[in-house]
Amino acid sequence: MARYRPPMNVHTPKLDKYKAYRARKKAAGLKQVRIWTLDPDAPGFKERMATDWERINASQSEQEVVRDIENGMAEDSKEWPAWNEEA
Repeated sequence: MARYRPPMNVHTPKLDKYKAYRARKKAAGLKQVRIWTLDPDAPGFKERMATDWERINASQSEQEVVRDIENGMAEDSKEWPAWNEEA
């Protein structure tokens, strides 16, 4: 009975390659972060988003928060230089 080596999967990434990549990034002061986010192509996503937006926009507390933010921005912007002025 002949013994054969299992076939190599040439498409499998080399772990050392990624380990070295992460080490270089870490040495540069970076940190890997994985984020899961909503999939806009998922069934029902658009309908759910529309429903959520309607609920948020109809919320009295949301309107108060937006009004407070806008008032704060208006007060702060009085101290800002005009955008069209030369520095």
